[in-house]
Amino acid sequence: MWKYAICNETFEGWEHARICHRIAELGYSGLEIAPFTLAGRITEVPTSRRAELRRQAETAGIRIIGLHWLLAKTEGFHVTSPDPAVRRHTGEYLADLARAAAELGGDILVLGSPVQRSIPEGYSAGQAEEFLLDTLSYCLPVLESARVFLCLEPLAPSETNFLNTAAEGTALCRRIGHPYVKLHLDVKAMSAEASPIPDVIRANREYLHHFHANDPNKRGPGFGDTDFKPLFQALRDVGYSGWVSVEVFDYSPDPDTIARESIRYLRECTSASL
Repeated sequence: MWKYAICNETFEGWEHARICHRIAELGYSGLEIAPFTLAGRITEVPTSRRAELRRQAETAGIRIIGLHWLLAKTEGFHVTSPDPAVRRHTGEYLADLARAAAELGGDILVLGSPVQRSIPEGYSAGQAEEFLLDTLSYCLPVLESARVFLCLEPLAPSETNFLNTAAEGTALCRRIGHPYVKLHLDVKAMSAEASPIPDVIRANREYLHHFHANDPNKRGPGFGDTDFKPLFQALRDVGYSGWVSVEVFDYSPDPDTIARESIRYLRECTSASL
């Protein structure tokens, strides 16, 4: 069945090794990392430090599964920029992120970063899509050589004006047609769609590769009104076998409670959907 992971920015102020040991105790087997928790840019994290982070995780019985918030808290990057130089710069940085993910032991990049993908003023959604395709062309060879999947993350219109639905994500994956470009689905984001979340999952099974568990209230699974049992049934129906990764945006009451209660609830819902 599914493997459970959690995102490391939840544990603000904790040392990496402490995070890994604690989440292993709670039953997680994966850790997803936000690059800004390591350095201003992933290129500032040397190979030796990447190896140390991987070793600390593996010692605790944890796998670093990949990276998300790829462009958050950076400057100069934008995947839909009308400027060819910015697109190239951004695409090459995505390639750097793919190399880093692989060195850390992971194979997933979640492309969310709503600010760095919004449609530039004066341009259309179609033009923005062409800009994105050009940006990605600079990282596709590295995705393949590193065997790292870039997962496009649809986000709600309240966060960005580009790539707002799972159907749009699926269409983009289909158009790109690359074996290492897939779809990521997030419960909070899907809650903004017109269809029920289980229907969204079933309708976009073709490219689904990664999944974030959270609630529309920005807290962890089980901390809001979303019932995960029908969501897990939908994941089961489509044959999803990837990670279920807890991502929160509200860090109350504390990291340990978030991690402990989230996995308790996820396990409860998993058992109920069997």
